[in-house]
Amino acid sequence: MRYVDEYRDREKAEKVAAQIHAITTRPWTIMEICGGQTHAIVKYGIEELLPRSLTLVHGPGCPVCVTPLEMIDKAIAIASRQGVIFTSFGDMMRVPGSEKDLLSVKAEGGNVRMVYSPLDAVKIAQENPEKNVVFFAVGFETTAPPNAMAVVQARRLGLRNFSILVSHVLVPPAIEAILSSPENRVQGFLAAGHVCAVMGTEEYHQLAAGHKTPIVVTGFEPLDILRGIAMAVHQLERGQYVVENEYARVVRPEGNPQARSIIREVFEETDRKWRGIGLIPGSGYRLRDAYEQFDAEKVFQVEGIDTHESHLCIAGKVLQGLKKPPECPAFDKECSPEHPLGAPMVSSEGACAAYYHYRKTAN
Repeated sequence: MRYVDEYRDREKAEKVAAQIHAITTRPWTIMEICGGQTHAIVKYGIEELLPRSLTLVHGPGCPVCVTPLEMIDKAIAIASRQGVIFTSFGDMMRVPGSEKDLLSVKAEGGNVRMVYSPLDAVKIAQENPEKNVVFFAVGFETTAPPNAMAVVQARRLGLRNFSILVSHVLVPPAIEAILSSPENRVQGFLAAGHVCAVMGTEEYHQLAAGHKTPIVVTGFEPLDILRGIAMAVHQLERGQYVVENEYARVVRPEGNPQARSIIREVFEETDRKWRGIGLIPGSGYRLRDAYEQFDAEKVFQVEGIDTHESHLCIAGKVLQGLKKPPECPAFDKECSPEHPLGAPMVSSEGACAAYYHYRKTAN
């Protein structure tokens, strides 16, 4: 625990916060892109350490939260079929679809199982050759390598009863969409360290220079986040707009070449809908044609499912940093972890869940 505790040292955190106060001369708005960072900010009261003129807003970096409603309905439609074993990480089980969630399908008799790895789903397919086994492949670039490896492994094993429902989304196109929006108020970004550990930092340089917005790759502990904020503010105050890496103990500029290679082999970029935000061009992965036999959307012919968001839920504005969770009229009323209207209230990385559990009052 020493290594973790080092990045939760209160005295060190207060020193960095003092540095931020000393260099901040104007109002600035900084977005942390990752839901894990959001939870750390709210849980540890990081905003209370910052100057009042410095505003943190929460971005769309929760893959569960941005999985589109129709994809949840596709998962539910597949999981409800006879002869299907539907597998998923636990954080997708209670994400609401149009009418119910995957746990409801399980309660109604569907064979829905929580797994800890896509390779667990491959093993289940090996052990149940008479069943169709589907894995719900959700996530940012971080989870794409193991999901790709599961598909490669299934092909090596000759499994004809395994497929994945792909809902991968990519961070750089989301940042581009936010910065290009006429409603944008973000002046600096804290990029997600785990995504950059896989993909590297190359894609962010053009974003930073083109939009004149500093981007700092940051970890997930309080000291990581405070140092990332300090680096972003330092750039803003000096009129610099480059990519910096606070998380150098994990992230390399080139990322992980082996992980990137398996992603390129199995997936290709595609347009993708984001829950509450809409279509972002080139912001997702889909299986390449060479692996289409493992595409659950095609196997179960659910491509045509379309849905509409709840008019009460403002998750889209929360995910774009335009609103904070307590500003939603339904927050802690019609919407709670027990009865969620949107995914940000039930995901372990959701901004609404963070505010519900750690702080229920707006700043």
